[in-house]
Amino acid sequence: MKTLCVAAVQMISGESVEDNLAQAYKLLKEATGRGAQLILLPENFAHFSDKGSFSAAEPFCANHKANADRQPIQHALQSWAAELGIWLVAGAVPLLERPDGTATEGRRSRSACLLFDDRGVLQARYDKIHLFDVEVEDSAGSYRESASIEPGDEPRAATIPWGMLGLSICFDLRFPELYRQLAMNGAEIFVVPAAFTHTTGKAHWMTLLRARAIENGCFVIAANQGGIHSEKRRTWGHSAIIDPWGEILAEAGEGEAIITATLDAERLAKVRQQMPLLSMRRLGI
Repeated sequence: MKTLCVAAVQMISGESVEDNLAQAYKLLKEATGRGAQLILLPENFAHFSDKGSFSAAEPFCANHKANADRQPIQHALQSWAAELGIWLVAGAVPLLERPDGTATEGRRSRSACLLFDDRGVLQARYDKIHLFDVEVEDSAGSYRESASIEPGDEPRAATIPWGMLGLSICFDLRFPELYRQLAMNGAEIFVVPAAFTHTTGKAHWMTLLRARAIENGCFVIAANQGGIHSEKRRTWGHSAIIDPWGEILAEAGEGEAIITATLDAERLAKVRQQMPLLSMRRLGI
């Protein structure tokens, strides 16, 4: 990586896959027009519902062209990446199959972050490990993501032309050990597609993003949902791009938005030279 222009797309997705895909495509074209080479979509960009995403879940398309009828989300992602000539990180796609091709159990899907290259070819899949089963002081009161989502169990970093990309999703952000493992496996950039609630986002979102960047000496690209989705669901927004020193290179407010920034390899190298945290760890104590 010398320099890389990246974008984070912030949406207010609803239950209509067709409408969400149309809006995502519009925003991706705008981000590409701003010079973005790698673009991140938020969690639940194609389907956001209080009832979970099982109704929108698709069979996994690993090594072939997706079917527009059976796999409309994956078909759109493949087509967009190739048409626009971008590396595309799809925040979270509900899938009916695990990475090995076996079916999920019960009425649960996998929440998968998919990375497509500029030819529309799938380069990596990461299934969300940490599920949002919490009590929150908001209109929803509690969340049980595990009721509709089956957790993944394998961290995933992928090589891109500019370096190594570490994949994660939303609630993963609260577990620093995942990001440390990604960094130790060579990650220089973390992507965090999310749907942080307004309550938890206001309290913790930016603090957590900056912490993950600082403690690992990595860039962070975070695309959040950002608005009112239903009577019980409001998300925080404030998508951000952060450098390895914890400086905020770009930040959105609430509502639909696109933010861009240029990541510089020299900045990464300088911070890691000045603060070589990964090599200074003392795990034996």
